[in-house]
Amino acid sequence: MAAFFSKIRQGISKTRDQVFNRISYAISLKSKIDEELLEEIEEILIGGDVGVETTIEIIDRIKSRVKKEKFENAQDLFHLLKDEIIRIFPVNSDSNEAVQVSQVEPYVILVVGVNGTGKTTFIAKLAKKYQTDGKDVLLVAGDTFRAAAIEQLQEWANRISVDVIKHQMGADPGAVVFDALNAAKARGKNIIIVDTAGRLHTKVNLMEELRKIKRVMQRGISEAPHEVILVLDATTGQNSIIQAKQFIESVGISGIALTKLDGTAKGGATIGIAHQLGIPVQYVGVGEAIDDLEIFDPKLFVDGLFETEKAIQR
Repeated sequence: MAAFFSKIRQGISKTRDQVFNRISYAISLKSKIDEELLEEIEEILIGGDVGVETTIEIIDRIKSRVKKEKFENAQDLFHLLKDEIIRIFPVNSDSNEAVQVSQVEPYVILVVGVNGTGKTTFIAKLAKKYQTDGKDVLLVAGDTFRAAAIEQLQEWANRISVDVIKHQMGADPGAVVFDALNAAKARGKNIIIVDTAGRLHTKVNLMEELRKIKRVMQRGISEAPHEVILVLDATTGQNSIIQAKQFIESVGISGIALTKLDGTAKGGATIGIAHQLGIPVQYVGVGEAIDDLEIFDPKLFVDGLFETEKAIQR
């Protein structure tokens, strides 16, 4: 847990410095909770890419608690804000625990997302995390529409010493997945992680192609995929929500992985994305190293955003 907090704290430093320390400073200038202070906090949250809808809900909840529980001291807003932001996250049963998989083997994870989100790198990091947990992992190069995607996945597979199933560029992704399921069973693999296209260069609809991959999986393993993880780029902030909804409607999403969190001041969007999509954030990428992928814990994330003592001492 200490290691997670240290990485998260460092990874969200831009968001903390440019957004949440402003909230801490605004609170430090007041002795009492009043409408002006709450409006200022609301403006900062919206400006920090938390999102209008999510921000309004957080502030409304705080106003309700202030009235009902008779909070007056401005300092009380620290724990009120932290409480309500944590509550806004959908429950993720895997938070703050070792990577868990069901008893079903092979356990199939389908990874989706548009090009440029860091999807392939996320897959490698996830594979490494499972590998560290003692699992035998098989990677699947299901993005057959870009030669670079196949090569990149193979390079990562070589680097972390895991097997990869691939076909030539332009091959049917469903055929690659079908071969991978058979190979996983034959080789006794515990985990299958499937890469997918983020954009197609043909007239074939991407979402239909992803639905087809799911159907192929279910012919081989009726419960597959056991997880569908959507990879989103944290630097795009609230804009991620629009693209996310397309994937949710087409293939269903069980969890979100937010990459590049360390490279943006838009980390506040993590709150709005999880709330507005109603899907747990499972993983966050907080660096470029292979082990810079963490299972998301809302409480530790919010603790990392609010380092109130340092902000107030400014």
